[in-house]
Amino acid sequence: MLQANRKQWDKRSLSRWSVALAAAGALMLSIVFMLTRAEDEMLPRPYTFQTGKAVNGVQLYALATQPDSIELRQTDKALADSPVYGMNGGFFYGSDILSVAVKDDLPVKGQQGEYGSGWFNVKYPRGTLVWDGTAGSFSVQVVSSASEINVMDRKSYWAQGGVSMNLNNETTWYSVAEQEHLPFPDEQRLRSGLVYDEYGHIWLIVTTTRCTATQFREAIQQLIAPGAYKEGIFLDGDGSSQMNAAEVTLKGDSRSLQQMIVIAQPSS
Repeated sequence: MLQANRKQWDKRSLSRWSVALAAAGALMLSIVFMLTRAEDEMLPRPYTFQTGKAVNGVQLYALATQPDSIELRQTDKALADSPVYGMNGGFFYGSDILSVAVKDDLPVKGQQGEYGSGWFNVKYPRGTLVWDGTAGSFSVQVVSSASEINVMDRKSYWAQGGVSMNLNNETTWYSVAEQEHLPFPDEQRLRSGLVYDEYGHIWLIVTTTRCTATQFREAIQQLIAPGAYKEGIFLDGDGSSQMNAAEVTLKGDSRSLQQMIVIAQPSS
């Protein structure tokens, strides 16, 4: 009888421990969730979120901000795993950054002139979006390396490489994109880009619609700064097309990136 009671007590004790452990686990998950939400709420949001579907069916997600809020950073993880707002950067292979990504003549990774650092548009001259802080103006310049970028002060600019969109040239834009070796322009892929307008705004743009380069460009013409002069570049696409914002998280295929474009509070 005593042994039976002991077994019954052991079962009740084990059940209580199981309940306690489950409750502790749930509490821990709740704390982690709250901390993550708190960290997210603490991030500055110097951007305007926009989304819309173009006539051709391409859904765009865009973060509009000012050039002083842009930071180019090296990374080694998916954007969704980074406590930042922004989007993917240029092309990469393995751990090497294959597109220009520089600020004030410093690449985001490594040293000037170093392969895979963000100093070069590797292999081909490609469209590179440049913010000249001293002149207060944007441009897209086709360069092979940061050393070729034309700015007023090399200590006051940033530049992000990609492939020229030529939003103001319907005749030759596609042939230029081919010359700059835009990957898979005619295939249905996820896509991303960076666009500025004549008023000094810049848009970080990602689509979750699998589309051709032509369709992506058409959607941008329709939905981003309609009626204003604008220009831009294609960035890396497909599974690399990723965005983090308070309003949306676009994961692509959740692959790890090597470079990202971050929206941060401008330093005073």
